[in-house]
Amino acid sequence: MTHPGILFMRALSHLPLGAVRGLGTLLGRLLFVLARSRRRVALINLRLAYPQWSEAERVALARRNFVYFAQAFLDRSWLWHAHPGLVRQRLRITGSVDDLTREGAVVMFAPHFYGMDAGGSAVMQQIDRPACTIYSTQPNPALDEWMQAGRQRFGDATLLSRTEGVKPIVRALREGKMLYLLPDMDLGPTESVFVPFYGVPTATVPSLSRFAKLGHARVVPVVTRLTDFGYEVKVHPAWPDYPSADATADAALMNQRLQGYIDEMPEQYYWVHKRFKTRPPGEASFY
Repeated sequence: MTHPGILFMRALSHLPLGAVRGLGTLLGRLLFVLARSRRRVALINLRLAYPQWSEAERVALARRNFVYFAQAFLDRSWLWHAHPGLVRQRLRITGSVDDLTREGAVVMFAPHFYGMDAGGSAVMQQIDRPACTIYSTQPNPALDEWMQAGRQRFGDATLLSRTEGVKPIVRALREGKMLYLLPDMDLGPTESVFVPFYGVPTATVPSLSRFAKLGHARVVPVVTRLTDFGYEVKVHPAWPDYPSADATADAALMNQRLQGYIDEMPEQYYWVHKRFKTRPPGEASFY
């Protein structure tokens, strides 16, 4: 039996984009009121990242953040079910595309903006090159199958389970696959280093430089913005100074550059995640 949520998303895929986004606006406003724990997380994150803002400014941005969260979630309806031509029309890749297509291994640094699924779909659909990404299995089998199918819908896409470790990732890079990597989350103290993120010591997994080094790959940032027409997927120039011989310095540089991307559109970043959850020994939790 098909999950009712999947049936709803399939039905939603036939609506005009404006209608989908309108529903997302209503859902996001409702979630801001009802999802109190996530609202609290977002506001704590914003206080840490933007202490110079007033509380009213942070609350206003958090409201918009929840709307973008809901809109991006409902956009999976057409991303994963609409006609491929319509999907292509709504996904525009801009910037240094040659850094993805020229010879040599590539790790795409894809930060957790709400358009991350759209960015992955755009790359898989419009860049003629095999790619892979790391996947965490969902507890509901029907939803897990749906998400895997959606993320493998276009191109030559491979999902690598997070539980399988490093070897399949490095093998994929050395076989010529691009890696769509989202390393900017707090995954706990294991293998993390504490480096600044908005001036706060933050547990950061140095996987970006590690995979680039092991796979002999260049790092190309891919930042996705939700727009009125769909999404803009901006390919930034490859980082010429990355990775270095110092994994901790690389993690700090990643966070520094990520801050620049976030500051251009803070309302679309994944502030509902407890990014500052893991603290150095002896330091109290922010949450």
